[in-house]
Amino acid sequence: MNRTIVIPEVDIRRKSAARIAELSGQNIAGCIQCGKCTAGCMFAYEMDLDPHQVVRLSQLGMVDELVNSEAIWYCATCFTCGNRCPVKIDIAAVSEALRLIAYRTCPEKFGPDHVSDYDAQNAPQQALVSLYRKLGI
Repeated sequence: MNRTIVIPEVDIRRKSAARIAELSGQNIAGCIQCGKCTAGCMFAYEMDLDPHQVVRLSQLGMVDELVNSEAIWYCATCFTCGNRCPVKIDIAAVSEALRLIAYRTCPEKFGPDHVSDYDAQNAPQQALVSLYRKLGI
């Protein structure tokens, strides 16, 4: 007799949230959604998700929504968010973990062929070289 095992979406999301916490080294469950991170973020106005929303979606394990958002790529890793956070969550580390998940999930989306002409002409060379070194391209 074959038995079908159904894994509820809640379990998958719980594991995804735990993976984000593990990769980032942050206690994302501790976020109180005060918004101080967003208030201090110099690029929040450009993001499709505010920094506190990134943490909330991370808590909920909504990885697909996060890796497809632009917010994780706009994070400048300036650490202002973490310095303002009353519970000391380093959101830059969370964004870095999500970028790593995005790369591991779909590495073919990253590389020289996927840099837009605009970015290639306008991004600082150091940023592009740094990206390629980091991703091992």
